[in-house]
Amino acid sequence: MTAAFLTARDLAVTLSGREVLRGVSLSLTRGHLVALVGPNGAGKTTLLRALAGLVEAQGEITIGGDSLAALPLRERAKRFGYLPQGHLVHWPLPVRDVVALGRFPHGATDPAWLSPHDAEAVTRAMAVTDVAQFADRIVTELSGGERSRVALARVLAVEAPVVLADEPTASLDPRYQLDVMQTLRTTADAGTLVIVVTHDLGLAARFADTVLVMANGGLAAHGTPAEALSDEIMQQVFRVSAYRAQYQDSGVILPWSGT
Repeated sequence: MTAAFLTARDLAVTLSGREVLRGVSLSLTRGHLVALVGPNGAGKTTLLRALAGLVEAQGEITIGGDSLAALPLRERAKRFGYLPQGHLVHWPLPVRDVVALGRFPHGATDPAWLSPHDAEAVTRAMAVTDVAQFADRIVTELSGGERSRVALARVLAVEAPVVLADEPTASLDPRYQLDVMQTLRTTADAGTLVIVVTHDLGLAARFADTVLVMANGGLAAHGTPAEALSDEIMQQVFRVSAYRAQYQDSGVILPWSGT
């Protein structure tokens, strides 16, 4: 059995006097894509930020056997690649320079002066996200879908063992949604632990190894897509029924009607 790489025990977060996360415990391994789903206000973004140490939380988090609380900020930045909501890049910089910002935790403070190792990391990240052809283009001249891939390339350039992506497919057309999720799937297959917040249960069912379902600040279900998105959970948490099928060796789960 593969050892857990990222663990959390009894996480709780209070924001503005309101408890938004409580009693969350999990154990996740590298090489998996984990979909974090749930209704609006369930605590998904707060959990993602808590795991990265970006919001104060009670409880215990370990990454690679080390306590997150004991890690210096630069070391945390090396271990987590974080893509927040509203992730489009608005700086008028060449794409290559934007992606090179992902090497900052490793000491690369000037995109114009990268070490060979840093330059290779940037090149790999642009290749896997299919933005290498835009390397010299100003990022603000690209389409929204193209810029979303550049933002993802910046995160992947960190070469962190854990990637946290908060709604990376929001506002994208179907083709770009599939492109982004396939890139994250490829990243997980290469040995990274990828955790994705999404409202698209169909994408979660298709691409994820594990689905975490959140409701009211806690975990309501944890398992394979078929297990975590059971008819009971779909009704209790999402208040919908689901259409289920099998297509090209993948399970299809599609919210179908309100219950």
